[in-house]
Amino acid sequence: MDTIITVIRSVPIFSGLDGDEMEALLRIAVDRRYSRGELIFSDGDHADGFYVVAEGKVKIFKMSFDGKEQILHIFGPGEPVGEVPVFSGKSFPANAQAITACRLIFFPRKAIVALVTEKPSLALNMLAVLSMRLRQFTVQIENLSLKEVPERLAAYLMYLAREQDAVESVQLDISKGHLASLLGTIPETLSRIFAKMSGDGLIEVNGREIRLMDREGLADLAGLDVEEI
Repeated sequence: MDTIITVIRSVPIFSGLDGDEMEALLRIAVDRRYSRGELIFSDGDHADGFYVVAEGKVKIFKMSFDGKEQILHIFGPGEPVGEVPVFSGKSFPANAQAITACRLIFFPRKAIVALVTEKPSLALNMLAVLSMRLRQFTVQIENLSLKEVPERLAAYLMYLAREQDAVESVQLDISKGHLASLLGTIPETLSRIFAKMSGDGLIEVNGREIRLMDREGLADLAGLDVEEI
């Protein structure tokens, strides 16, 4: 099991910090564990700090008035969770739940804000992460509002191929139920789309392994340019 300092050193927002700065982070870090399905924070809770995923996966989601869940993000090891409202001084705008057994490193708001004030390099790193998150939100909103579900799925598979540096196949690291919520649909519809894409020769599904039989066809369906394949 990794020590807290090992986890901190692996986090992009903390890259470039010197030994003293790492020690300062270590002094304020709190090691927390969550069981699968356990709620980490709720929509509207006071943002008393933010988290970094050390082990496991966390989903960020909203619930509609009729009880429908929409997953906004799924974060894994090395990724920060809930950092935006901590610096804006507002409440958490969504729910966070462990979808596997999780180990999270918690950074209290007052302590991390004081540290950021002292360490400009940390502030710049966090600004870069926030900018990337904004771009991700923009893409997700575009996908949900302008694209049909088959296009969203094709775009997600191409995203996984880039993330996993894969050519022939990708591995789904979340359940198909969670994937359906992330894509703004239901599992039954997602299963039908997987079947149709398989029938069209675009993919081949073997459990959580998805073979990319026709990358150009997937990119065309996703509306991606050639350089994005």
